[in-house]
Amino acid sequence: MHTDARQRLRVLLIDGAPGRAALLERALTDAGHHVAARIESSEGLLRRVVDVQPDVIIVDLESPDRDTLENLTAVNRAVPRPIVMFAEDEQSGAIQAAIRAGVSAYVVEGVSNTRVRPLLEVAVARFREYQALRDELEKTRESLAERKLVDKAKGVLMKQRGCDEDAAYQLLRKAAMDRGQRIAEVAKGLISAAELLG
Repeated sequence: MHTDARQRLRVLLIDGAPGRAALLERALTDAGHHVAARIESSEGLLRRVVDVQPDVIIVDLESPDRDTLENLTAVNRAVPRPIVMFAEDEQSGAIQAAIRAGVSAYVVEGVSNTRVRPLLEVAVARFREYQALRDELEKTRESLAERKLVDKAKGVLMKQRGCDEDAAYQLLRKAAMDRGQRIAEVAKGLISAAELLG
C-alpha cells in the first residue's frame, strides 16, 4: 500500500448500478485517483483484492447486505485494506455492522467531487491507525506468550537442576546464545522435551 494518502490511490470500486458507478468513477478520477477495477458485486471479493492489489476499496450501495459484509470481513482478515462505504441506509445497525466488517468510513450523504479526496484521506488514516493498534496488540500477545514459556521452562530447570530462578534463566540464555536461537524457542524445546520424558 502507498505510504502517502495524497498520492494517486489504486481503487477497487464495487457498485451494482452502472450509472451511479460511472459518476463515482468520474469523481475519483477527477480527484486524481485510479480506478483499477470496477465490479458489480462483492462475490469473489477476496480473490479480486489479491489480483488487483488496491490501496483502497470503495463500496457504493443502498444498504449493506449480509453477503457484502461477510466478503468485506474476509478481506479484512486476509488482506486488510481501507474500505469506504457509500450507502443510503443511515440506521445505526447497518453502520455498526459495516464497521465490524472492517469499513473505515461509512458515508450516508453520497459523494461529490470536492469530498472524495478528504474522505479517502480520512479512511486511509483511520485504517493505518487501526492496523498499528492491531499490530501492537499482536506483539503484546506474542510477548506475553513467550514470557509464559520462559517462566514454565525456568520452573522445569529449577526442579531438574535444583537451582534458583536467576540461575535457570541464565541457563536458558546461554543455551539460546550457543544455538543462535531466541530464549522463547529454547524454552519451548525444553518444555516439549520435559513433557515427552514425563
